[in-house]
Amino acid sequence: MASLPPSTEHSNFAPGYEDVVVELSTLISYGPPPFIYVHDAQTSKVTANVLGDTLSSLPSEPGPSSRSPTTRICVGHVDAIRSYSPRLLFESLIHSLVGHEPGWDDGCPNWSGDREGDFRWNENVDAFLQGLRAAHAHLCAQDTSSKFMDGNKNAKGKTKGDLFDGVRLVLVVERAERLKDTMPELLVPLARLQELARLDLCVIFVSEVGWDSVKPPLGAAPDPYFIDVPPLSKENTVNIIASRYPGLSAEDPEVYHPALQMLYSHFISMVCDVCHMHTHDPHELQYIAAARWPGFIKPLRDEHHARQKEIEAETDGEGEFEDIEPPSEDTRLRLTRLFGASLSQALETLYPRLTNASDWAKVNQPPADLLSRSRAEAKIGTVEPDSMLGTGSLLGHLPRVSKFILIASFLASTNPAKSDLRMFGRGLDDKKRKRRRAQATVKPKGGVTKVPQRLLGPSPFPLDRLIAILGALLEEHDVESRLPAPELSIAGESTDMEISRVSIYAAIQELTSSRLMHRTTKPEVIDGPPMFKCAISYDLALVLSKEVKVSLSDLLWDQM
Repeated sequence: MASLPPSTEHSNFAPGYEDVVVELSTLISYGPPPFIYVHDAQTSKVTANVLGDTLSSLPSEPGPSSRSPTTRICVGHVDAIRSYSPRLLFESLIHSLVGHEPGWDDGCPNWSGDREGDFRWNENVDAFLQGLRAAHAHLCAQDTSSKFMDGNKNAKGKTKGDLFDGVRLVLVVERAERLKDTMPELLVPLARLQELARLDLCVIFVSEVGWDSVKPPLGAAPDPYFIDVPPLSKENTVNIIASRYPGLSAEDPEVYHPALQMLYSHFISMVCDVCHMHTHDPHELQYIAAARWPGFIKPLRDEHHARQKEIEAETDGEGEFEDIEPPSEDTRLRLTRLFGASLSQALETLYPRLTNASDWAKVNQPPADLLSRSRAEAKIGTVEPDSMLGTGSLLGHLPRVSKFILIASFLASTNPAKSDLRMFGRGLDDKKRKRRRAQATVKPKGGVTKVPQRLLGPSPFPLDRLIAILGALLEEHDVESRLPAPELSIAGESTDMEISRVSIYAAIQELTSSRLMHRTTKPEVIDGPPMFKCAISYDLALVLSKEVKVSLSDLLWDQM
């Protein structure tokens, strides 16, 4: 009975993927199906990396008999996001198969095989099929010229065993769901690529969505061999992230010192306890951990540097350098208690990418002598409302007009549209109308009480309503801050010119990109005005209104 492929011995490097690694290694080694679909709804990027490592460890796997020749497995990998056109997809697959890297010194030519000149294999599907056959012949020629020559040779100069019997091509397409949007015409040729190329070939799709959402209509593509990847457990996620500890290979070896590796495992476990219910992606969790880890060990580094200075002072600079020591259990528990609250703040800021990890780490540096302070003084991660607009925060760098836009979006999402004239309109006496106070009424027996908007959440609003509310706010609270313009003598003319500037629409687009506002309609839809929704809370809107001296409570239809 044949033994399992050697790659299964390395499955410990991917906890939680042991069954997937064994199944895929067995299929690729002993006769793969022409089309495999790997579905991972949560961590497709991690799955693609595991599959790449597994396939790269299978250059030549044993056949059913130890005396039979071996088959060389060559892997081509492509990302459907980066390869957004057929030309990029075709040339990326062929270049990765043959190991060709275009260089600037040579003019970045494509791989042409044995043909003279810059021959292109990416013109269409037929040219791609010819390129696959040329790459297969090129790899077979390499095997013929570079046999295993360290074995016992016979009279004809051939080895008795371990000869390549052929070449098997494996093409991996990562994020394959993007093909349906960018290149739907390639789904059927890629699914039937073995039939078209007539080679020993297997195509593997790795996707976040199921095959039913990707497959072309009318049954044009054959049903693939399905591999469903189960979601990672918290323990496996911790093991995957902890195994990536860089150690001395990091840019700052002192931050990832080998003596702190055990503490790093406990720290990753703490990060997963806080963030695992929101995301299971190890890359996202590692990004949050990379932002908090330097501050987490800063008290230990400060103590180590202070101890070194004491040794240098006692020995006049001739003392030996002491290495960092692993912290005690009491120190570890105290660091966990002090930094636990800051992880929730890091998740809320870094997961939606409101800022980057480097800037967040600089703003949230722990104070000096943290471990020597009392419990009441050592507080990390407690954010007051006013500090949300402090130095280094995204909102602290907003222009004045962007703050007015956010306040206008909050009012548009909170107040009903029928209240705009009452709240922002002006009468004949040029005075602003006041909000009508809602009086408590007795609910009729069997009637239904209307739920306040603040409990229903923000509602979408059109762009023209946002511009109208913005104009009312600027006319009321921003006229005095502008430069005098004698040519604009009509009341409100200056404000109308301000809200019609391109910079207002650019600021709205920037706030939408920063996820402080959400666009609810698709950008390609041209029927009707674009719809938006506010993404800031009442507390944050109150802070912004204080910054620009706007009485927010007087502008709300329902009191918060």
